[in-house]
Amino acid sequence: MKHYKIASIPGDGIGPECMKATQNVLNALTKKIGTFTLDFKEYNAGDEYKAKTGVALPPETIQGVKEADATLFVAVGNTAKEVILPLRQMYNCYANLRPAKAYPGVKAFKPNLDLMIFRENTECLYKMVGYQGDGWGVNLRIITKEASERIARYAFEWGKKNKRKKVTAVHKANVLDLTDNVFLEATRKIASEYPEIKYDEAIVDACAMKLILSPESFDIIVTTNMFGDILSDEAAGLVGGLGMAPSGNIGDKISIFEPVHGSAPDITGKNIANPTATILSAAMMLDWLGEKEAAKKLENAVMEVLKEGKVVTPDLGGKASTDQMAQAVINTI
Repeated sequence: MKHYKIASIPGDGIGPECMKATQNVLNALTKKIGTFTLDFKEYNAGDEYKAKTGVALPPETIQGVKEADATLFVAVGNTAKEVILPLRQMYNCYANLRPAKAYPGVKAFKPNLDLMIFRENTECLYKMVGYQGDGWGVNLRIITKEASERIARYAFEWGKKNKRKKVTAVHKANVLDLTDNVFLEATRKIASEYPEIKYDEAIVDACAMKLILSPESFDIIVTTNMFGDILSDEAAGLVGGLGMAPSGNIGDKISIFEPVHGSAPDITGKNIANPTATILSAAMMLDWLGEKEAAKKLENAVMEVLKEGKVVTPDLGGKASTDQMAQAVINTI
């Protein structure tokens, strides 16, 4: 039997509620399958921890992520740039996978969408290099050939493995020519190595409009860090909102999986947060660990609960609590 060490970072707001629900689901899943275990160790990070200690991301959490086989992270509030951004960069989690998939039973603006966005995760404006003076500020947008080729190759490789037909590189080279032409030259080079997958390009503002009008025209989007952040949240809105949006921060050796809904302080402690995004992030984690059967079983269980629609949280039109919805997934497993 395999034993995986999982670093658990619940963080702030609804984070602990969603983490507890998801761990209960995962414990039921591993017991049912019986071929591996997930051994969770919890670590501190975020606003509340900083208020107590003055530090948002303590050294023991950094070390815990390094030593784990994978990390499940839920949410922090205002300290996001002190927690998740540094973790992505220090452990070179260069590929941010942001699926936008419509599930049966979920009221979605575009009910048949199944799109994957690959966001370069280590540079661009989120490199956090800049200057500020009296009445002015500068953030430097850093784009490199190496990082651009790496995210493009990851997108094409994923597309090849998953039998996808098209990759669209999204940019703003008509204005940001010094940076986005570097990105486009890199993606074109990688695209030439995958002739079986169609390649095209879209300017980011046109892409944002087209995502609303005809999202089915996209299959895979690959783009730079900030554009990917914005477009993936827009795409989440098409399939039911951020409560349905999982993600993975993928590196060659270390990966961190997180829902993208944030800490949601307005509903903290009410036990009504939708745990779906955290559970689906855990499914992505299982897939990355190589437990593909378990990942599919988990996603299918979530899909059945959503399709039935009897035990879902208020954001999905139901009256169930976070724990009740998680229990419905457990019962389905």
